[in-house]
Amino acid sequence: MGETPRPARRPRRLRRTPGLRELFRETRWDVAQLVQPLFVREDDRIDSQVPSMPGIRRLKVEEVAAEASGLEELGVKAVLLFGLPTQKDDLASGAYADRGVVQQALRTIRQEVPDLVLMADVCLCEYTDHGHCGLVVDGRVDNDASVGLLARTAVSLARAGADVVAPSAMMDGQVLAIRVALDLDGFRDTIIMAYAAKHASAFYGPFRDAAESAPRSGDRRGYQMDPANAREAMREIALDVEEGADLVIVKPALAYLDVIRTARERFDVPLAAYSVSGEYAMVKAASKAGWIDERAVVGEILTAIRRAGADLVITYHARQVAEWERGRAHGTR
Repeated sequence: MGETPRPARRPRRLRRTPGLRELFRETRWDVAQLVQPLFVREDDRIDSQVPSMPGIRRLKVEEVAAEASGLEELGVKAVLLFGLPTQKDDLASGAYADRGVVQQALRTIRQEVPDLVLMADVCLCEYTDHGHCGLVVDGRVDNDASVGLLARTAVSLARAGADVVAPSAMMDGQVLAIRVALDLDGFRDTIIMAYAAKHASAFYGPFRDAAESAPRSGDRRGYQMDPANAREAMREIALDVEEGADLVIVKPALAYLDVIRTARERFDVPLAAYSVSGEYAMVKAASKAGWIDERAVVGEILTAIRRAGADLVITYHARQVAEWERGRAHGTR
C-alpha cells in the first residue's frame, strides 16, 4: 500500500491558536449592540420579584435611574422600558397618561443619565384589564380603534423623553398612525422601532409573568403572526418600512434565525432581534441545573443572532454579558 494521501488544504491551520481564531473570526458582537429591557412598577403593591426570570426585577420609578446608570457605566447604550401600572382599565388609560409609570421613568432616567438611548414599548396589553394589545369591542380586538390609542401613547412617551418608540401591538397601520402623530406634535426626530415580525410564540410566557400582561381570555393569534409563516414576515416588514419605521424587530430570535437572515438580505434598514424571555429562562434553568456553561451558551446565542444578520440584540442577558466582558477585560471571570 502506498502512503495515505495528505490533504492539500488544511482549514485547521486557521484554528490552531486563540490568536489565530480571533484574527479570522467572521462574526463579532459588542456590548454596545445590546439593549436591556427594564420592567418599571408603579408602586409597592406590585412585587419586585419575577420567579420565572432569575436576575430580573420589577423596578420602582425611583430605582430605575440607578439601574440605567449602572448599565451605561458597563457599556450598554440602550434600555427598552415596559410598565406595570397598579390600575388597569378597558381603555388602557395608563399607557398614554402624562404621569404614567413609563413616562415617569423616562423623565427620571433622562435627567440622571442623559446620554443613554431610551426606548419605550408602545402597546396596550400591560394597561388593559383584559390583557389584549388593543381595545376589545364586541368581543374582538378592534384594529382601527386601537391604532389611535397607540399613536397617542407614542406621542406621550416622546414627550416624556423617549428617543425610540417601539410599537409592538401588531395592529395594521400602527406605524403610519404613529409617524403622523409624532410629526404633527413636533417629534420628527423620534425613531420608530417597529416589532414588524412579531410571532404568536410560546416563548413569551415569562414576560407575561413579569409584565402581568397575559390575556384574561382567548389569545393573540388573531393579530400576532403565525410562527409557521416566513414569507408573511417579509410582507409585514415591508409594510412597516413603507409606513415610516426606521428600524424593525424580528421576535423571537433563536427559533426565527431564518427570518432574521431573510430580512437582512431583503431590507436595507437597521434590524433588531429580540431574544425573548423564554429563551432567557431556559438558559437560566439549564445553567442552574449544571447542564450548560451559561456564559459560553449566551455568547454562542449572541453570535448566532448576529451571524443571521441582526444589528442590535434586545436581551435580558445584556447586563450580565456586560459584567462578564468587564471582568474579561480586567483578566477575571
